[in-house]
Amino acid sequence: SGGWSRYIARKYNASVVGYTLSPEQARRGNELSAGLDVELRAADATNTSLPDGSFDLVWSLESGEHMPDKKRFVGEMARLCAPGGAVSCVTWCHRDLKRDEALRKRERAVLGAVNYCYYLPKWCSGADYRELFAKAPGFSRKAIVDDWTPNIAPFWPAVFRSALRWSSLKGLARTGVKTARGAVAILLMIVGYRLGTIKFVAVAAAKEPAGAPAGGVPGLY
Repeated sequence: SGGWSRYIARKYNASVVGYTLSPEQARRGNELSAGLDVELRAADATNTSLPDGSFDLVWSLESGEHMPDKKRFVGEMARLCAPGGAVSCVTWCHRDLKRDEALRKRERAVLGAVNYCYYLPKWCSGADYRELFAKAPGFSRKAIVDDWTPNIAPFWPAVFRSALRWSSLKGLARTGVKTARGAVAILLMIVGYRLGTIKFVAVAAAKEPAGAPAGGVPGLY
């Protein structure tokens, strides 16, 4: 409900517009954002209808894995980014693949089960994001892709341990099958990280300033 939007608004004294598919989440987030220059909207983040170059920073946290059309997702972020601005995207990915390499059968099975539990579409790699940004207008400078997996992977075993508490198990029994399916996905995420299949990736891409030569501005990052 807009926690990171409020964080950015406070830290940078910024005007922030956030998107969610949930009207209730947007409503509650706007209540919590009272007094800040934050507006949360219930709409499709891949088709915002906002003008080109609306934002100096376009930020996406753990949203990319929910986007069925990664090209459209990156394209909209790139379009909304103003010249001289930046896009930052933190998302789940599968490991990078070599030319003509495919994920192994076991890897596909784990990701497929995660998708079923979390209602996710097809995954892509960090290298795929780098390639998508390279094709976006104004982003000829190579995007930076960092693997944050070593810092994030311990989170999932910790969540699983907390789920084994009696209070958590009682709550799980009350909430039904959908929540139980999400609990199973925790184990699948742990397996995916241990296989080296699942990666937690941070992507940073800079848009050239208006009138800048192709290739961007050295030292922008």
